[in-house]
Amino acid sequence: MKKKEENQKQDKYFYRVHKIQNKLVRVTLIITGTFFVAIGVLGIFLPLLPTTPFLLIAAALYARSSERFYYWLLHNRWFGGYIKNYREGKGISRKVKIWTISLLWITIIFSICTVEIVLVRILLFLIAAAVSIHIISIRTIRQKKRNRQYD
Repeated sequence: MKKKEENQKQDKYFYRVHKIQNKLVRVTLIITGTFFVAIGVLGIFLPLLPTTPFLLIAAALYARSSERFYYWLLHNRWFGGYIKNYREGKGISRKVKIWTISLLWITIIFSICTVEIVLVRILLFLIAAAVSIHIISIRTIRQKKRNRQYD
């Protein structure tokens, strides 16, 4: 428990929690926040569904309703980094960019091949191109190289 309290003191965003007192409203916010986390998780696997905006909405809802859920979301090993990096303006790693754009184009090409309506094909291509441009335009985080000699 001490480690959690120390992490909370170091996390400059943790103290932005303004918990609402009404229990019914808090429960509703927690349920809604959990719904947005689920959509954000789906966004990790579905390229046209954004991840970060849904996780940011969930963080805002949790910040108003539950310190525990808010802390869990910000420190989650899979998607806590999305929120922290966005809030701090750091960007995303090159590996995530490559993975996201690759998965995006694989699913879009599959969709284009299965859809017969030419207008829908063009629309899918334009959406994929716009999303790719957006992802490329986001700042790239430079990751520290690990010393593989000791791995």
